[in-house]
Amino acid sequence: MNPFTSIPKFAWKKAGLLGSLYVAQFLPLAFFLQTLPAFMRQQGMSVEAIGLTSLLGLPWMLKFLWSPLVDRYSLLRLGHYKSWILVMQGLMIVVLLLCGFLNLTTQFWLLLATMLLVVMFASTQDIAVDALAVGLLTPQERGMGNAIQGGGNYLGAILGGGLLLVLLDSLGWQGGLWVMAGCIAVLMLPVLLHPERRAISESPIPASEQHPAIAYVSLFTSFCRRSNMGRWLLLLLVYNTGTSMTNTMFRPLLVDIGLSLSQIGWMYGMAAYSAGLLGSLVAGVFIKPLGRVRSLLFSTLLLAGANTLHFLPAWGFTNLTVLYGVSTLFNFVYGMTSVALSTMMMDNTRLKTAGTDYTLQATILFIGSLVAAGISGFLATSIGYSGVFITSGAITLVNAIIVAKGDFKYGEGAV
Repeated sequence: MNPFTSIPKFAWKKAGLLGSLYVAQFLPLAFFLQTLPAFMRQQGMSVEAIGLTSLLGLPWMLKFLWSPLVDRYSLLRLGHYKSWILVMQGLMIVVLLLCGFLNLTTQFWLLLATMLLVVMFASTQDIAVDALAVGLLTPQERGMGNAIQGGGNYLGAILGGGLLLVLLDSLGWQGGLWVMAGCIAVLMLPVLLHPERRAISESPIPASEQHPAIAYVSLFTSFCRRSNMGRWLLLLLVYNTGTSMTNTMFRPLLVDIGLSLSQIGWMYGMAAYSAGLLGSLVAGVFIKPLGRVRSLLFSTLLLAGANTLHFLPAWGFTNLTVLYGVSTLFNFVYGMTSVALSTMMMDNTRLKTAGTDYTLQATILFIGSLVAAGISGFLATSIGYSGVFITSGAITLVNAIIVAKGDFKYGEGAV
């Protein structure tokens, strides 16, 4: 039986909407966190400075602080979450156009500040998109829905971390940023045509006699007090640490090997991210028969091996076959793990506070990633690229043990 026939026809409309939104928000994030390190290395900047660009991920780490505002307030009379999405995309376009006038080497700190604004707008859009997805998708659709999310993220990475890296050689810094702004403008069309019908109209912040600050904090504490949530949040905190170190240091290694930006863009940004997109879709098909936890455990074990294999280029195995093999395998497996993890995160999200609950989980996941990325450059200086990749594999193996021992039964469809 064709596994796709089990997906209701109307789900494909949802897939088109959500896919375009995840592409739009991940495109600039991929550009700044993945293309930028390679471009900086080409300009002769140090691995320590490259590691510090992980500060651009701060809005993604802190977005849970303003997620209740996204759940509570509308910005325009176009739909609750739809209004947030359109405003954030418009602001991203404006600031990206302005970034094109700044020079990376002579105006680095000013450019860093403007790029931080773009990521802040993208992270706020992510709150609204995740909340919109929770309301749109039934529990049975969440596996494939998160496959579309992962696929959209990877397509954004193909554009922002692959195609734009190639175009930087011919279009330059300004041209690359302006092309990115144009792509986001085109991706606004599906949400403009979407008639949002919000399932929950009342405010997630309870109207009570509590002080507003206490009511605000209770949104997070009530989520964290749920059964088995401590183990789950611990897993989220550590899950992406090893993978983040690998992602941050592999592109500088490719530059040190002698690959041009175009070669890196075609190999890692295009081929490898295409494999990640495929891995996401494969996981979406098989997560229902395998179950959430088994899918996550299997893919995490594969990810531990894929992370470790990055030591091969660091030890001198630098022919293109090895480089393509390592990068495509890693992204295929990582796409699988992302779908399983995101589906379990959605299962643990309450519809009434969808933006807040999902964002809190995503923030905890991102905190570990950001810390690991920030120290990866200093770790590479200390123990070398190969040491970073072996450490990454060991950390991911520990994560697999946590998944196996965690008893995450609540992740099987509870809302």
